[in-house]
Amino acid sequence: MLPDTLKYSYYPGCSLKGTARDYADSIKGVCRFLGLELEEIPDWNCCGATAAHSIDQKAAITLAGRNLIQAAGLPHKEMLVPCPLCFNRLKTAVHALKQDLENQYPIILPESVPILQDLADFMASEKLIEVLTQKTRKPLEGLKVVCYYGCMSSRPPEITGARDFENPQSLDRIVSALGGIALPWPYKTDCCGASHSISLKDLEEGLVKKILDMAGRCGAQAVVVSCQMCQANLDMYPIRTGGRPKGSPALPVLYFTELIGLALGVKGTGNWLSRHLIDPRPLLRGLGLL
Repeated sequence: MLPDTLKYSYYPGCSLKGTARDYADSIKGVCRFLGLELEEIPDWNCCGATAAHSIDQKAAITLAGRNLIQAAGLPHKEMLVPCPLCFNRLKTAVHALKQDLENQYPIILPESVPILQDLADFMASEKLIEVLTQKTRKPLEGLKVVCYYGCMSSRPPEITGARDFENPQSLDRIVSALGGIALPWPYKTDCCGASHSISLKDLEEGLVKKILDMAGRCGAQAVVVSCQMCQANLDMYPIRTGGRPKGSPALPVLYFTELIGLALGVKGTGNWLSRHLIDPRPLLRGLGLL
């Protein structure tokens, strides 16, 4: 059974218009297949992730707050946000503006701001898990993955509203509903370094190596993510370090929406998968999934 509401506001964020177009296309393809209508917020702007809040708190809240004002002009009660960084910044703006009794910020939060939904959590809701299970045409049998959430979608819980902030389950539930195997592992919410890949290259590479090492030790064939920053850092690692470092597996890093498209038989899934630096198609073909 699909949710009662099938129309949603949609905030893509900057990366999904550029380096993460594969993620954007997979979201649109899967939502279209499921009959979910996304209306992009008109004239949206950057939310300020990842660095604005560390430089100018007022500017960061104002950037995210303007998007909330734009979203308030649409008729939908909920807004889907695929990027965990954007979701975190938008939720932070809601929290800050509701607490702004002394008018520190130059904007006022409208009462009609839609409820913000992290896309992975939305897709892992009870109703949609039921739909994914029923519509799966090619179960992901034999595919062993670790689900990597990163550090932004669930923390701090007083801002995000996450209940399982130390051990999130949304991606795990989706993988299981599609017939795959989500392996337990301890680095679900460890930081990948985010944009420090530019300013603190050695630090970021050390964090990514630790994550990939543990994924390999746990028996994973691939890593599943919902964050394009995490995907980029993990996917680029073997190339940035001059090939596959000794002891660090070059694992494919897949968006959860790509796995949904694969299992449901959504047209265009092969095109999304072809854009990864670590090509996941040999693995998927070897398992008879592609």
